[in-house]
Amino acid sequence: MNLKDLSEHLGLSQATVSRALNGYSTVSPKTRDKVLAAAQQLNYRPNTSARRLATGKAGAFGMVLNQTDDLLNDPHFVDFLAGFTKELAAMDLDVVLTAADGLGTYRRFATTGKVDGFVISAPKVRDDRIQALSEMNFPFVVHGQTEIQTPYAFFDIANEDAFFDATRLLINLGHQRIALINGQADTMFARQRLTGFQRALAQAGLNCDPGLILHGGMSEDEGYRQTQHLFTLPQPPTAVLCSSTLLVLGLTRRLRDEGLEMGRDVSVISHDDGLSSMKTENFSVPLTVTRAPIRTAGREIAKMLVALSEGADVSTLQRIVPADLIVRASTSAVLR
Repeated sequence: MNLKDLSEHLGLSQATVSRALNGYSTVSPKTRDKVLAAAQQLNYRPNTSARRLATGKAGAFGMVLNQTDDLLNDPHFVDFLAGFTKELAAMDLDVVLTAADGLGTYRRFATTGKVDGFVISAPKVRDDRIQALSEMNFPFVVHGQTEIQTPYAFFDIANEDAFFDATRLLINLGHQRIALINGQADTMFARQRLTGFQRALAQAGLNCDPGLILHGGMSEDEGYRQTQHLFTLPQPPTAVLCSSTLLVLGLTRRLRDEGLEMGRDVSVISHDDGLSSMKTENFSVPLTVTRAPIRTAGREIAKMLVALSEGADVSTLQRIVPADLIVRASTSAVLR
């Protein structure tokens, strides 16, 4: 069924039906509801090229992947993308993925109208993508935050509070030598989590040993290497806080090599992105976590991008959601 068929079925002009489908305020709510109901009932799908000509919009949103990252093998990215694409698909909108370094691709896509906006992932503490797109006045939503003062739309979790609460739990269990295996030091989420960790230690009157704070990629191999380093120290930690469940996979493997058991000899807390491929309650020792599903972030950012592309004010599209602290068997009182 095309637009002409749908118009004849409804007894309305093609112009009225087109305006109703595209949400124009000049069409009454009653007519718009009638048109949308008929379109759904008759399985009408608008012609993408025609819709673009009518609205001046691409009907698609962009994600630019770093060429040096193998993100399609990263379960965090895959789950985010699943939520993001599913939400947009429900609105007959598409996702354009490409890989590039630098700002050239952002500028090219924006100036040619190939996409209606971007999602910015893994923002740095100072991120030039945000500054460049702000100067171009082009829609974008950041998955996270930065220290840049320019107003922008973002969806983030309360990273600092989550790691403050997790560290405080370990302190209340009697742990004083607590290690942090964190993400890359120049990413904002890692900065926020470090701040929460340090704040909890300071509040408890404990020294923050810089030798127990490690930064790097969030992978199983990195978790193994970092844990190996921690347990060669003269005074190894009695508890470890990890920024990813992938790190915990490597940590667990290295603890076994050391003859140590998570939850008995070493308490462990991880941030859990609710990955569909990794259920933390099903670990050999159920894992204590700060939990905020990344798939939910994908869905919410999709909605925010659509709203932004339709003229919503940036100040109404700034969200920070809490992470749940779920206590399981991987944490216990420190052994005396």
